[in-house]
Amino acid sequence: MRSRGLKRGAGVVVIRDTAEGPRVLLLRAYRNWDLPKGRLEAGETPLEAAIREVREETGLSDLDFAWGDDSIETEPYAGGKVVRFYVARSPDGVVSLPINPALGRAEHHEFRWLAPDAAVALTVPRLQRVLQWAFERAGLGVPAATS
Repeated sequence: MRSRGLKRGAGVVVIRDTAEGPRVLLLRAYRNWDLPKGRLEAGETPLEAAIREVREETGLSDLDFAWGDDSIETEPYAGGKVVRFYVARSPDGVVSLPINPALGRAEHHEFRWLAPDAAVALTVPRLQRVLQWAFERAGLGVPAATS
């Protein structure tokens, strides 16, 4: 999966059903809202990396890939990063922000379970496209991008 000049990563759009409707998980590092994701390790498939990254960044290990293993990739950004995203449901939804041993702190400052339109409003266009794809795949309404 390595292509010359590209830094490959994988992540998951995590959706949880609540009494108030579906919610999507966003993570904040400094002022940037993002989805759980990270770089592939040697020998990992993108799906394996995506599952590992969600577990490492959020403590979630109960992902249900109810919509299969279809994926979408971001366009290259930030010096050649390309991230492949999958969509999964988290029946439990109990998130923690574990300490990353290499950093000595959690990778993110905050997490939120947000309604689809609120998630789109907090993200950059690259992630808005990913969210819209995931919401469509999951049969949710597709909020318009805010650019």
